[in-house]
Amino acid sequence: MTLSTRVIILSLLPALFITGCQTGKIEDYVTVTNVDPLDKIFRETAFFDETDNTAEAGTGEYASFQLALRSAIPLKKVRIKVEEPKNGRIKLPVERTGLIRYVRVNRRVPQPSNDRLTSQSGFYPDPICDASPFNLPPDDTQPIWITVKIPSGTPQGIYTGEVKITARVSGKRVTFKRDIAVKVYPVDLSATSLLVTNWFFIDKLKYCNDQKPLKRNSKRYWELTEMLVNTMASYRQNVALIDPLELTKCTYSDTAWHFDFENFNRMARLLTEKGSMRRLEGAHLAARESDWTSRFVMRLPVKDDSITKLAVDDTRIKEFYASFIPAFRENLRLNGWDTIYMQHVADEPIKENVESYKEISAYIKSLWPGVKIIEACHSNDLTGSVDIWVPQLNFLDNDYSFYKSRQDSSEEVWFYTCLAPQGEYANRFIELPLIKTRLLHWINYRYGITGYLHWGFNHWSGDPWDDTSGIITESGNILPGGDSWIVYPVINRVLPSIRLEAMRDGISDYELLRQYSERYPEEAEEMIREVIYGFTRYDTDIKSFRNKRHQILTELSR
Repeated sequence: MTLSTRVIILSLLPALFITGCQTGKIEDYVTVTNVDPLDKIFRETAFFDETDNTAEAGTGEYASFQLALRSAIPLKKVRIKVEEPKNGRIKLPVERTGLIRYVRVNRRVPQPSNDRLTSQSGFYPDPICDASPFNLPPDDTQPIWITVKIPSGTPQGIYTGEVKITARVSGKRVTFKRDIAVKVYPVDLSATSLLVTNWFFIDKLKYCNDQKPLKRNSKRYWELTEMLVNTMASYRQNVALIDPLELTKCTYSDTAWHFDFENFNRMARLLTEKGSMRRLEGAHLAARESDWTSRFVMRLPVKDDSITKLAVDDTRIKEFYASFIPAFRENLRLNGWDTIYMQHVADEPIKENVESYKEISAYIKSLWPGVKIIEACHSNDLTGSVDIWVPQLNFLDNDYSFYKSRQDSSEEVWFYTCLAPQGEYANRFIELPLIKTRLLHWINYRYGITGYLHWGFNHWSGDPWDDTSGIITESGNILPGGDSWIVYPVINRVLPSIRLEAMRDGISDYELLRQYSERYPEEAEEMIREVIYGFTRYDTDIKSFRNKRHQILTELSR
């Protein structure tokens, strides 16, 4: 068939079904298919693994639906309306009705997994945009995403709703309806015992401000910061990074240092009160002097918005921190934050600079007895210098017996992912099956790891709606698509991604596994091992995953 013949046929299709010809049923040209939310739908996807329209959930969590809309004819002014699922007079609130948008991954993962997803079009599904009216070209697929909240205390039962899709074809209005249902179990998953932090960057909020830089501590600065904090909290983040140096006004006069903690306290209150953060994670007091293997040196404020770096034995460093740390400790105590505060020293110490890390950590501890030092680390040669260990997932794998011994010594162990590990390890890269992002927190539970850290909540660069990958120019290391951010900026707010939704669901799974283990310890251990076989071996079959979750919810409901 020639291109011109195909165009003529397609142009006739609307007229055929509108005039009642034999081939004129709209269903012959338009499909609306229920697809599991863990199954990524590409623009070019034409055949779908249809699933049941019922989502299962406990109370205090969320149920998600994904519909694939595809048409052989142009659809104009498509609108989506969702009727809240209800049971009698009780309705479940629809938190989000959105359209999954496609983004590019121009730099592929250098060490891909065997199950890496490849898009023939070059576009990958990720951001969830507002469901504004849109046009759908022929032979294109538009995934529709629906998130339903199940408030704590919701009575068990089946709640039914409806998705209504309307469109215009050759000026005529057409309608498609699909039922959805949520089966609510009497299992309360509103708690979040897993500790989770995604580092956020206030300077990047210019992307939500029409690319206009934010004046520090301005009204607009605090408005957008509060918006970001609320978003993190709504996705179950309960630990937040806060910078004690940048948020403290440090002045030197009359041969002494003076400190104004007003802005630090405002940020801490925002995080703990409106953001419901259970812990505060103090940003690093030291950094590399130059390249990756160079020694660590300490940060020193020299004037507003300016920080220099000097060796720990420099008299200017000694004079500053001898004043700052006691004053800062007292400020934390007066505000009741001393019991929830942790402090970073320097990011990712390695063999080549571990000794300088130890020296700085010892110095801080000498001024601050009892402080909890938390660190993302590549080296395990830090006993006595670190209290909360956060190895990269592959390092946790390689040295698991060591980190288990630290837990046995009453120290905490978390793990983190970033541009690494790659290969078969779970991560939150866009190129990975979505279930691997959710299974990050099954790994947490499987190995008794009580926290998770990621560096990039909103570290946008370039056009984040186009290419989602990046490169570290100093080293040439690729930042895989999705590593640097998991939300997308629009004016005044951020929009979630399907990866962020999967991550939140994984945090709920952690609570579900915790309850299951408490009640049925042997069965729970066997089931978890049938999902997480090892640090790099998982059962990623979506139907099997849903069946296991169904079994857990059913048994906990007895």
